[in-house]
Amino acid sequence: MKKILMTIGFAFFLMSCKTSNVASTTTKNYVSVSIDLVNVKDDKVQVTITNPTITTETTTFNIPKIVPGTYSEDNYGRYVENVKAYDSKGKPLKIAKMDENSYTIYDATKLAKVTYLVNDTYDTEGGAGFGESDDIFSPAGTNIKAGENFVLNTHGFVGYFEGKSELPYTVEVKHPANMWGATSLVDTDTSKEVDVFKTARYAELVDNPMMYTKPDVTEFNVEGMDIVISVYSPNGKHKAADITPETEKFMRAQKKFLGKFNANKKYTVLLYLSDMAAKDAKGFGALEHMTSTTVVMPEMMPLEALQEQLKDVVSHEFFHIVTPLSVHSREIHYFDFNKPKMSEHLWMYEGITEYFANLFQVNQGLISEEDFYKRMAGKIEEANSMNDKMSFTKMSKNVLEQPYKDQYLNVYQKGALIAMCIDIQLRELSNGQKGILNLMQDLSNEYGSNKPFNDEDLFATITRITYPQIGEFLNKYVAGETPIPYNEFFAKMGVVNAKTMVPGNPFLKEGRIPLVTVDKATKQIKALPDVSNNIFLSSLGVKGNDALLAFNNTEYNLDNIYDLIMSSETWKEGDNITVKVKRDGNELTLSGKIVLPKEEKAGFIASDKTKEALKNAWLKG
Repeated sequence: MKKILMTIGFAFFLMSCKTSNVASTTTKNYVSVSIDLVNVKDDKVQVTITNPTITTETTTFNIPKIVPGTYSEDNYGRYVENVKAYDSKGKPLKIAKMDENSYTIYDATKLAKVTYLVNDTYDTEGGAGFGESDDIFSPAGTNIKAGENFVLNTHGFVGYFEGKSELPYTVEVKHPANMWGATSLVDTDTSKEVDVFKTARYAELVDNPMMYTKPDVTEFNVEGMDIVISVYSPNGKHKAADITPETEKFMRAQKKFLGKFNANKKYTVLLYLSDMAAKDAKGFGALEHMTSTTVVMPEMMPLEALQEQLKDVVSHEFFHIVTPLSVHSREIHYFDFNKPKMSEHLWMYEGITEYFANLFQVNQGLISEEDFYKRMAGKIEEANSMNDKMSFTKMSKNVLEQPYKDQYLNVYQKGALIAMCIDIQLRELSNGQKGILNLMQDLSNEYGSNKPFNDEDLFATITRITYPQIGEFLNKYVAGETPIPYNEFFAKMGVVNAKTMVPGNPFLKEGRIPLVTVDKATKQIKALPDVSNNIFLSSLGVKGNDALLAFNNTEYNLDNIYDLIMSSETWKEGDNITVKVKRDGNELTLSGKIVLPKEEKAGFIASDKTKEALKNAWLKG
C-alpha cells in the first residue's frame, strides 16, 4: 500500500555516416507517451505511445497485471480497448491480443506508435470491499470524470514494450486549462494546457501518480521537504485547508521520528473523496509511492474522523519510504508487472511500516502509552483469528495463491507485531541504545534504493549487523511455524496483561454485531425490540421498535446508514445529542447526553518500575 527520487535519463543516439553510399540510421532509445484529458469521449481517454526502436519482427505490448504495493493480480488490461498499431506512414500493423493484458505486434521493425482507449476503474466498483471482489483497490485505480477530475495511477494508462521497460519515458498530458495536475514529477513544459514529465524508466513512471482537478491545494515545508496536499471533494464538503493543520502536525512528527533517514525534497498527498451517493470509488485506504501517496476516503466523513483516518493511513504510506522503497529485494527492484515474483519479506515491507505508523505516534506524544498498548492488543486479537502457525515468509512468497492469499491482511497485524518483538529484543540486547529504526538505517546503508538484496540473504545480513538472538527469532517465528509468545516480549519491557474497558460504537457491538435493524419496506432505521442492553439508546429514552429518523437534525435511513456509523465514531462521551424518533405513528424529539457502550478488551499495562528506563527507551527513544 509505496516510494524513489527521480532522475531524468532522457537519451537518444544518432548514428550516421554522411556519404553518398551510406544511408543514415536513427535509433530511438526512449518511449514517448501522450495522454489526452481534453477530448474525452464516452468516459474514455485516448493514449498514444511512440515506441523505441524495435529490431525484432514481433514485439509484445503489455498493460500491467499487478503493480508494486498491491498483492493481487488486478489485470489493468481489462480497462483498455481498441488497441491499434501503426507504422510511420499511418498504416495499421497486424496486432493480436494474447491475453487480458498483452498484445503481440507483427512487422514490429516498422512500428511507429500504439494507440488505445482507457476506461476508468472507479465506475465499475461494486463496493464489496477490498479483497472480496474483482474490484481494483481504489487508491490503485483510475478515475475519468471529464472536466472535473482525473486520477492517473499511470500503470492504468500507460503500458510498456517487453524488454524495453528500463528505457526512459517522456509523458505528455494534455488537459483543460482550468485543471491542475498534482504530482511529485516536474513539469518541464510552461504551457497551461500541456504538462511534460520525464522519468528514467517505466517503474519510476508507475511510482508517480497524478491527479488532475480544479486546484484545491496547500503546501508547507517540513525540514527541507515540500509537502503538497491536493484534494478533490465532489460536493465541496472538505477543503485542503481543512485537513492541512492536522496533517502538517503528524508529518512534522514523522520527520522528527525518522531523523535524517529520508532525504526527499518533495512529497505529494493526493486525496480523492468519494461521493457515496453516486457510482464512485468504494475501496478506502491508500497506496504508497516514493515521493507521494494516493488516498481514497468517503467524502461524507466528518472532518475529525477524516483527520484521524489520514493520520493512520498517510503515516503508514509515508513510512514506506523506509521499506520497501529504501530497503528491498530484487523481486521489488526488478518488479515484473505481468509475471510477478513476490518477495518473502512482507513482514518487513508492510509489517515494519505499520509498526512505525503506530510507534511514531506514542514516540512523538500524539497518543498515550495506554493507547499504543490498546492498538497492539487489537493487532494480537486480529492476528490470533488468522492462521498463526503459517510460515510468514512462505505466505509472503505465495501471497497471490490460496491458501496464502486469504492470510494477506495479517501483514498489517502479525507483521506489525513481528516488528514490535524485534524492536523490543534490540532494545533489551543493546540496553536501550538501539531499536528497529536503527536496524532499518543500517540496512539502508548496506543496500539503499538502488541496491536490492537477495531474498534468501536478508536474515543472515540482519543477524550479522545485530545479534544472534535476532536471527534465531526470525528463523523460529517468521520463517518457522511457531506462534509468537507476545506476553514474553512485553514482559521484557515491564508490561503485563490487563483487562481494559474501551468505548464501543452505539450501533455495532464489537464492530460487527448490529445493535439496530432496518425496515426494508420503509428503509427506516429501527431500534431492536429490546433496547435494555443498548445504553446509548436507552439513556436517551428510545424504546423498542422506535424508528430512528434523525440524529442531531441529520436524517438517516438505509441509504446513508454508513454515514451514521462513521459519524458516530467521532461522538464523545457527555456531548449533547438529539434523536428524532417515530413511535406509534407520532414523531418525537429526544434530547440528552451521549453515553457510549463500554466493551472489555484484553490489553496491557506497564507495571514493573525496574524496567521503566528500558520501556521509555523503547517507546520514547
